[in-house]
Amino acid sequence: MAETKKNSVLIVDDEDINVIILTNILESEYTVYSSSSGQDAIETAEERLPDIILLDIVMPGMDGYAVITALKKSEKTKDIPVIFITGLNDAENEKKGLALGALDYITKPFTPEIVRFRVHNQIKTLDQIRLLTEKELVEQNRRVRMDFLSRMSHELLTPMNAIMGITQVLKTADDPNDIEMYHEKIDAASSQLLELIHGLLDVSGNKEDAFKLENATFALKAVLRNVLDKLSCIARKKQQSLDFDVAPVIRLTLIGDEERLAQVIMNLLSNAIKFTPEHGQISVSARAVDEDNETITLQFEVSDNGIGISKEQQSSIFNLFEQADESVTRKHGGVGLGLSISKRIIEMMDGNIWLESEPGKGSKFAFTCRMKKG
Repeated sequence: MAETKKNSVLIVDDEDINVIILTNILESEYTVYSSSSGQDAIETAEERLPDIILLDIVMPGMDGYAVITALKKSEKTKDIPVIFITGLNDAENEKKGLALGALDYITKPFTPEIVRFRVHNQIKTLDQIRLLTEKELVEQNRRVRMDFLSRMSHELLTPMNAIMGITQVLKTADDPNDIEMYHEKIDAASSQLLELIHGLLDVSGNKEDAFKLENATFALKAVLRNVLDKLSCIARKKQQSLDFDVAPVIRLTLIGDEERLAQVIMNLLSNAIKFTPEHGQISVSARAVDEDNETITLQFEVSDNGIGISKEQQSSIFNLFEQADESVTRKHGGVGLGLSISKRIIEMMDGNIWLESEPGKGSKFAFTCRMKKG
């Protein structure tokens, strides 16, 4: 049977005797670490991430108040409970410590039962909070996945039903113009279905860590022309202005994954077209932001004056299975795969992707990627 992992305690005190006493009191129940100075305590806390810290107030150099202030400023240690251990038994010191974030006080000389009870109570509370948080995360993930499966079922059935329905109509059509129109609709629905299937395969590969990038020489001009050829007709149908500002990098020859780069640009541009109304404006730009003898970092930007995205929704838009707004999804289509897949691709290309947007004023998606020069 596997041994249950012990909770851990960090004791911070410059007097060795106090550390020894507290260690003897707690070591039978907890894994105990110790530090004799404020700076060492901060470094140990960030490295060990103890469940609780017993912190002396009066120490040379950096006192307990300065230590807890530093701990609360750090993202790694800000949530670790702190109990002050002190011989200063007065209300002002206690009030100051509580204001800085301490949860309790243990006064010297130490009473073993009091030390055990106060440490036990704080760790018990911490464990309960962790358990509730884990349950909430599990439930949240379950809801997100169920919503995703519901949306995906709808998205897959929509082009499939279109293909089946139009095929039946096509069997009895005899007007050449009608036949051509039906063929175009079947082609569009087939492309939509294929895009969804590719997205699901990418998600599966990402989850199983099977996402691979190819390495081959390609011309950036060909990538951009390929994207433009596929999407310009959709923009024209909506009478949108589609501008490319890529002159500084258009002649570049690179070594990397041409198809994945095109996939990211196409996803961002197709989203811009989808969420920008008729007669809207969309622009794509590319430039080099860093380079050396062997590699170059490119920055691409796709901007529009479409519906925009709120600050609250921006925080989760790159998460798998999540989208900014369900009502927008129902109106414009999509299941929230493209941006999360794009983020994964860009990270594998040693780059970053980010968003600037304001509701009603449009959005700008930007990303960097680092590649070898061809």
